Amino acid sequence: MDLTMSTHTYRTVDIPVSGGDLRVGVWDPAEGTEDAPTILAIHGVTSSHLAWPFLVEQLPGIRVIAPDLRGRGASSGIDGPAGMTAHATDMLAVLDAFGLTAVPVIGHSMGGFVAVVLAHLHPERVQQLILIDGGLPLDVPAGVAPEELVSIILGPTADRLSKRWQDVDEYTEVFWRHHPAFEADWSPALERYIAYDLLPDGERFRPATGYQTAAEDTADLNLGTALADALAHLAHPTLFVTVPRGLQNEEPGLYPPAHRDRLLAEHPEISHRHIDGLNHYTIVMSDRGAAALAPLVQSAIGVVGA
Repeated sequence: MDLTMSTHTYRTVDIPVSGGDLRVGVWDPAEGTEDAPTILAIHGVTSSHLAWPFLVEQLPGIRVIAPDLRGRGASSGIDGPAGMTAHATDMLAVLDAFGLTAVPVIGHSMGGFVAVVLAHLHPERVQQLILIDGGLPLDVPAGVAPEELVSIILGPTADRLSKRWQDVDEYTEVFWRHHPAFEADWSPALERYIAYDLLPDGERFRPATGYQTAAEDTADLNLGTALADALAHLAHPTLFVTVPRGLQNEEPGLYPPAHRDRLLAEHPEISHRHIDGLNHYTIVMSDRGAAALAPLVQSAIGVVGA
């Protein structure tokens, strides 16, 4: 896959983890590769590592390592259960494979929850956390059944995971081309992301993320103990970035202001930035979002942008 850009060169690596191989995208800076600072970037619940090229291009001089989480993208064939602890263990394998002692970790959506759990289970391997519209508890109604969580949180995205498509063109045109989140932010990079998401399924194609995988992970991050334990012991510098709109470009987003403010009051050690004019997708998967996010990332990790 050609992801040539002026700031970085792109490659992929397969890393052994429990149950199979984890596909990892690597963007090496075009100049100064040996001494370049490195970031681990973790994508969301139904996403892949190709959510990150928008931000990568805005981070010259920084290496970005981004896996396909188990059950997603080219890591969809890994056997065994997922969950935040399993994903965190996979992230440790990625750090080990690249010989990285400790790095800043960026997590978008569910990736933010994985990042928080990683920092708790392996604190010496994480320098700091940048949580993008995820990582802190969502505003889920009390007593909701686990099987209802996916539809409540993901909405039409959950339905997409169970459907089969004739080809990439049908998948793009029927589901994505008129998606309200991308009305003002369609791009060739988004089309590559969409095409990468499809896998053969008999004579048709399916999204790489299975419904059951998304359901199990969504239940774990909302109802499991791993996140609560991790937040109770949060000790790393943490930046929490929110946007006003959700997965369907609706208001409020995943963190309504009142809920967000309660979370920040409970965790005064967390820094917060709110970026207007963007939704849950476009904060990372658009040029506008990446341009707004990159200075925050550079400042957080102490790198001056070129």
